[in-house]
Amino acid sequence: MLQRVSLIVATKDRPNDLRRLLESLRRQTVGPDEILVVDASHQPVEPILAEFPELKMRYLRRWPPSAAAQRNIGIQACDAAATLIGFADDDTTFESQAFENMLAFWSDAAPDLLGAAFNIRNYPPRRNGFLKYSSLTERLGLYSPRPGSVSPSGWQTIIGELPETQFVDWVPSTAVLFRREVFDHNVFDEFFDDYSYLEDLDFGYTLSRVGRLAVVANAGFSHFPSTSGRVSARAFGRYEVRNRLYFVRKHCLSISRCYLGLTIRLAMSIGSGLASLNAGLLLRALGNIEELMRQSVTPLTTTPLMPKR
Repeated sequence: MLQRVSLIVATKDRPNDLRRLLESLRRQTVGPDEILVVDASHQPVEPILAEFPELKMRYLRRWPPSAAAQRNIGIQACDAAATLIGFADDDTTFESQAFENMLAFWSDAAPDLLGAAFNIRNYPPRRNGFLKYSSLTERLGLYSPRPGSVSPSGWQTIIGELPETQFVDWVPSTAVLFRREVFDHNVFDEFFDDYSYLEDLDFGYTLSRVGRLAVVANAGFSHFPSTSGRVSARAFGRYEVRNRLYFVRKHCLSISRCYLGLTIRLAMSIGSGLASLNAGLLLRALGNIEELMRQSVTPLTTTPLMPKR
């Protein structure tokens, strides 16, 4: 089957990152059929699109910023002929044959394959490996050593670069393609509207309950996390707790294991912060504590929020 790809790029205040991404898309041996740039920048990035006349692009504005909401807007605006709808973060770049190899994988895909992610080439070395990958941690249901898995605690295993194509329980929205039919009944939950931390875990895990997800080994990309558009360490600490508990409650996972995991994460931040005099880690821990206290008084609703019109 001939696939037609609509690629959605949610962006905010990262003109240089966006330009680098578009340059990598221009160099594709087989590229997406259309690119939808959904912009929440203070200074619109529309002029950058004019630098790439070879690419078929559409420009959309969305305010206030929200990666989840921007992606949902892009989904609604995709070409009706698209058979695959994908997402790319604005601070990524693709190898020149990434889309060609990805589409070759889709050409032989079984009907139950719902999504396939590109394979990251530059994931940083993992830390805290002993604790995360110990047999005790796995037996307690806190964390699994298998890449791309989701444990009863609600913690996902980071995928990293895979040596061969593998099926997984979730896929990052950093660089991924989904069957168009997925979006007949699924959207990105806009509970994650304020800060889109774990929105891709929530979306991917939902799909993995009814179909299969894969990471395609020879479809490579690189991620260069931008410093722009990030929240403070203290705010991230609050979102870290809030969003994780929401995900666990929504998917009926283990609240007790989730709280144990959050407690361990808090202790690690405090210990590492004091040992290295890292103010960011200590502020992250403070945010954790603030949100844990708030959650003890007012737990969050788990009703998924539909896209705002």
